[in-house]
Amino acid sequence: MERKAVSEGIPQQDYRVGDVLRVTCPPTTALVAEVSSFYVTIDWPWGEIDPDSKYGWNGQVVFPTDPNSYEWLLGLFHTDPEPQHLVPGDTCLVGIPETLVHVVDVIHHDPLADIGWLPRPHTTLVVLHVNQSEETDEEDEDRGKGFAIELDSAAPIALEIVSRD
Repeated sequence: MERKAVSEGIPQQDYRVGDVLRVTCPPTTALVAEVSSFYVTIDWPWGEIDPDSKYGWNGQVVFPTDPNSYEWLLGLFHTDPEPQHLVPGDTCLVGIPETLVHVVDVIHHDPLADIGWLPRPHTTLVVLHVNQSEETDEEDEDRGKGFAIELDSAAPIALEIVSRD
């Protein structure tokens, strides 16, 4: 079964563990706020700070500067140019190039999840690249746990079901 849907207003039941999805987000201009040896910080072009959140999100997101890092290679959002070529004050594009992922978890939030920014999501998909395993590496407990896609994201994420178990 193949369907196309954009993240806004997607019914929760449309996605299941095991689904293979094509994910994209058109590139949008963002400002580079800071650069360190390991990370580039950009002003996130989507969403807004949630004034009622218990978290203090500052409206920024970090990207690793190492193009061979786990976070860069298996993350969903990427910058153009790549982070290692950016300096503070630069503008870059940030988006999701066409990527195939499989859903490893579907999390329903009731009440809506407090994640620091608006809109607060009702559903989060935990996904891995199709060539990535759920198993964790003993040297890095965070590997293999997946990346989150909030269905109510302010980012214009497009999801297409490519295959379903």
